[in-house]
Order: sequence, then structure tokens, then C-alpha cells
Amino acid sequence: MIFCTLFDSVYLSSGLIMYESLKEHTRDFHLYIFAFDSLAFEILINLNLSDATIIPLEKFENQALLDIKPSRSKAEYCWTCTSSVINYVFETFNVSSCTYIDADLYFYGSAEILINEIPAGKSVLITEHRFSKLAQLFEKKRAGRFCVQFITFYNTIESRTILNKWISQCITWCYARYEDGKFGDQKYLENWPQEYPGVYVLQNIGGGIAPWNVRQYDFIFMEHQILGMDQKSRTGFNVIFFHFHFVRIIDKNVADLGWNYIPKNVINGFYKPYIRKIIDKEQFLENNFSEYKKKIASTRPDGIKEIFKQFLKRALRFNLIKIQ
Repeated sequence: MIFCTLFDSVYLSSGLIMYESLKEHTRDFHLYIFAFDSLAFEILINLNLSDATIIPLEKFENQALLDIKPSRSKAEYCWTCTSSVINYVFETFNVSSCTYIDADLYFYGSAEILINEIPAGKSVLITEHRFSKLAQLFEKKRAGRFCVQFITFYNTIESRTILNKWISQCITWCYARYEDGKFGDQKYLENWPQEYPGVYVLQNIGGGIAPWNVRQYDFIFMEHQILGMDQKSRTGFNVIFFHFHFVRIIDKNVADLGWNYIPKNVINGFYKPYIRKIIDKEQFLENNFSEYKKKIASTRPDGIKEIFKQFLKRALRFNLIKIQ
């Protein structure tokens, strides 16, 4: 199985933990990591990861991307590039399929289970947000039904046609705002199931547990797996991955869990173990790569809006937890 992801040095610890969790649970895979700054590339090359190929930004970027790059924020440019990194893997390595995965996922089961769900005759796999009622009120219209967190394309004519159109759309418009039915790279997926017969929507609830849907489920945390149950349908499932969107270590004693309300059992069962892994990985990187500490220490939120949001969260103490 072939996967790809992208991240810069700010998300390096998350990306490495994602890779390690993928390696722990998924057999016979290869991950193409697109390093979005030179520090991330240098550290990743130095780590000599098995089952991974590291691709520097300058090798991947084409003229179309370079032309629009000044008009996008860092986050927006990453969103713009998601479809293009998948295409780069197809064009460069001639693989039969490629699954893009976000750097802030963490796997508790095999990704193979999700990919194997794709039925014959389908060539693209997409995943839903599955918003809880409260999150749906604030997020569904803006963010859309589908989340670009785990998305598979086969190297077929139909699949590549969909991918090429998505690339063109993202280069034309990909911003962190809702406008004319668009938002980032993911609202483009909204009508894919209706437009393209080859698109399949993942049914496994365990593929895509996230802060925007976690309140709908009950969980049993076991040593080697996490069991979930849908509160409405009473359908049981194994958690395959959790999307740790917006987790930030904002100082040595406090972690920020984002804007969705997170139940206490989810904080204890999912977030605290993940945050401990982040802290351990940050310490490893700081101890072994002197330039890493300097770069991360100088990182600031991307834009005035993000700075204000961080100020507001601190003032309200919303979703901030103490690190033990």
C-alpha cells in the first residue's frame, strides 16, 4: 500500500508520530513524505526512516504552484498542494494507488482495513466528517460533508480525471474562508459521489474519529485497541484512526485541544496519551537537532486572526488542559 503526506517542521513531531503509528499497525506499506521546509527535510533524511521516501519542496513544486504560492498562507498552500502531491506520486513512481493521509492522524488499527473496503468498480475513496449535532450547526455548511484527511485514488483513467480536475480547482482557488460554496480544498469533494460513479464513501465509522464527531460515540480503551459504539444506532466498531486536529502545546504546562467541546473520557483516553507522545517527540528532536529548537521557538500563529483566536482561548481558558 502506498501513502503520501505533507508537513513542515512545525508539524514534524505530529508527522513522525503518525508515521510510527502507521508502521505499528499496517503491514507492507510505503509512505512518501513531502517536506515543506528545509529543516523538516534535513531532519527526516537524517532519521533514515524505513518504509518512507522524503521529497523536498523544491523537487515537487511546479510552475503552476510557484505562481500562486505568494497568494496563499502556509495552511492554504498546504491545502492547495494536497491533490498535487498525490499526482506527483503517480507521475514519478508509477504506483497503482495512493492514499493521502494528514500528518495529525494517529492510527490505532490497520489502514488496510479501510482501503480494503473499496468495492470493485470504485476507484476513489473519501471520508465524511460525520459531524455531531453541535458541530454540524457551526461547521457543516462551511467545511462540507467530506474531510480531506484520508483519501485514496487508484491509477485509473476515471480516478486520474477526478484528481486532475481537483488539482486545477485548488490552484485556481483554495483559501481558509467560505466563499461561493467553496472552502479550502475539501468543499470541492461535496458532489463527487453524485458526479462520479467511481467515488466510494467510507462506511467504517472507525476511519475518522475526530473532535467534530467524537461526542456521538462511547469508547472502551483497551491496551491494544480502542472499541467504539455509535450512541444512536448502537453499532460497534474498532477505532482505526483519530484525527487530532488543532492540538497545540502552547507552553510547557498547557495543551490546547481546539474549539470543539471534548468529553473528559476522550481527553483521558485519546488526547493525554497523544500529547505525551508529542512532548516526547519534541524533546527527542530538540535534543538531537539544535536548529529544531530555534525554529520552533520562533514560530507564531499564521495571521492576525489566529493570533486573536489564541488570545481569546487563553482568556477564556477554553479547551486548555494542564500537562501532567
